[in-house]
Amino acid sequence: MPLGTLNRDPPPFFRQGPSALSKLAVCSALAFFLMVADARFKVMQPLRVVLAAVLYPAQWLALRPVLLYQNTSQYFSSLTAAQSAQQEVIKKHNLQSQRANQVDQLSLENTRLRKLMGLRERLQSPAIAAQVIYDAADPYSRKVIIDKGMADKIGLGSPVLDELGVLGQVTRVYPLVSEVTLITDRDHAIPVLNTRTGARGVAFGDVSLHVDAMELRFMAANADVMAGDLLTTSGVDGVYPPGLPVARIEKIERRVDAVFARIYCVPLAMVSGAGHVVVLDTVTAQIPPRPVPDAPVVASRRGVVKP
Repeated sequence: MPLGTLNRDPPPFFRQGPSALSKLAVCSALAFFLMVADARFKVMQPLRVVLAAVLYPAQWLALRPVLLYQNTSQYFSSLTAAQSAQQEVIKKHNLQSQRANQVDQLSLENTRLRKLMGLRERLQSPAIAAQVIYDAADPYSRKVIIDKGMADKIGLGSPVLDELGVLGQVTRVYPLVSEVTLITDRDHAIPVLNTRTGARGVAFGDVSLHVDAMELRFMAANADVMAGDLLTTSGVDGVYPPGLPVARIEKIERRVDAVFARIYCVPLAMVSGAGHVVVLDTVTAQIPPRPVPDAPVVASRRGVVKP
């Protein structure tokens, strides 16, 4: 039999029952009836409850990955927010610490400035306020640089004081800055007076005991010197005004075979941390010049006195 003549219709066994259009119509009518009945009389409520109870485990399992993803995202978001908040708190804490340190430093600086202004008012000689800007570059000397120079009429050899006592002496003057040699420098010497006994001496910078130290030299081994004696400027050198506090005696070494005693002193001024200072004029600069002598009187032969 040729292929084109084959019967393509399904056998009678598969054509039993209603048609597809009839099934669609019946199902549509049934669905409409159930919707109306459920809306009016709630006939599907028990079935809905049973289906919800049966399908709950499947719904619970299906929601686990979603909840896990949400919780994970929320955890990392919270962690990032907490880290950001922590960094912000650390920054604020550091800022507050810096401000607190600045407040303490400013309070200390104000206290020193008040003492310095009080000292400046008590001094009889002219004084110029200055600020220490940095230490000298020479590591083997004890020198600092202040922000006043020739433009401010700073003179060579002018004494420098802080709020506690004598700090040093101007040894070099530049147009805008000056170099101050501290009293603890090994090449610096200052005449002093023992306020307890009235004995004069000379104090030199000395670093043999510790960095910021001085030595009262050329004092006899049996001299009346005690630990704790206050040394002030004697005023005999023509540089420092008398009565300025310089140092306090810390240690005395007397030897039988030595003519002079080893007397160690501690400076009263803040030689290692001075910030604001006062520069004075030297004592010789305050002494008025000598008056011009009058012309000599010469007598002539006629008895007339001629100048």
